[in-house]
Amino acid sequence: MSAMSANTRLGPVMLDLEGPELGADDIRRLRHPATGGVILFSRNLESVSQVQQLVAAVRAQRPQLLLAIDQEGGRVQRLRQGVTRLPALGALGQHYDRDPAGALVAAQDWGWLMAAEMLALGLDFSFAPVLDLEVGRSAVIGDRAFHGDPAVVTTLAAAYIDGMHEAGMAATGKHFPGHGWARADSHVAVPEDERPLAQIQQQDLVPFTRLSARLDAVMPAHVIYQAVDSRPAGFSRLWLQQQLRQGLNFNGVIFSDDLNMAGAAVAGDYAQRARAALEAGCDMALLCNNAAGADQVLDWLAAEPQWPDPRRLAPMAARQRLEWDALWQSQRYQQVRQAIEAQTGAQQ
Repeated sequence: MSAMSANTRLGPVMLDLEGPELGADDIRRLRHPATGGVILFSRNLESVSQVQQLVAAVRAQRPQLLLAIDQEGGRVQRLRQGVTRLPALGALGQHYDRDPAGALVAAQDWGWLMAAEMLALGLDFSFAPVLDLEVGRSAVIGDRAFHGDPAVVTTLAAAYIDGMHEAGMAATGKHFPGHGWARADSHVAVPEDERPLAQIQQQDLVPFTRLSARLDAVMPAHVIYQAVDSRPAGFSRLWLQQQLRQGLNFNGVIFSDDLNMAGAAVAGDYAQRARAALEAGCDMALLCNNAAGADQVLDWLAAEPQWPDPRRLAPMAARQRLEWDALWQSQRYQQVRQAIEAQTGAQQ
């Protein structure tokens, strides 16, 4: 691979950073041609100005890298200082039960505000929205889901995605084909879902099916659906190729979930996990919170001639963005922010 292509091509791995500033190991990994993106966690984020400086430092290494975050709201909101404290998406489901029309307006506003804030900081996208169903079984999902009714999840998620797109951010539906039934937390265990495919299709798959043309990306679950495949969905060609690509005619990006999670351990060491994800059909593999594992994957890819086509990743880059001060001063932003605080009591 030439020096020029290494500097301009997006590789198939998304990594994290060690702290709020770039260290020597961070820079080495960012410059590796197999790196295509960076995901930020709470340890990387201190304030609006610090995040902007960190983003600028990453862009100075390789401007084309995709910069991502998990900014769902509630307990999964990585940046909290200086931005709107977003409620969990389940609050929109509760709103919908009281006032469906009002909830749809709120869902689009929340999606717009979240996306506008992250874009104004220089990031490209947040891994959102969650399309799982809240059926009272999965503690790791819980109020991260909009609702337990797949039709309501679809309706609210569509409005939320419209808001993200309005702001200029690509949308990622997770966790395909649905994590709400499996009780175990895939961060620390290997969850299993014993239901037949027909039941999954009639319930959990409904939001993914109806929104497949609207979604820019999908993240599969580290869940084994025993009646369908012995491998977790993120390592399964049956799920990613037959069900998602062919069955749902999905042409967007497939991101693996974090390969450092316990739910991914069934695929082997870190290089084997990355291989399994990419061979199953993922366009980009995430590996977070494990520096040695990241280096193992990068070393493997340095000798691996076949990478996914990076052109599919291009639409994940920010499509437009306001400057932070301009966003803060905009009437729409202030109105939506105040509405969120009035409805939920959220504090900055």
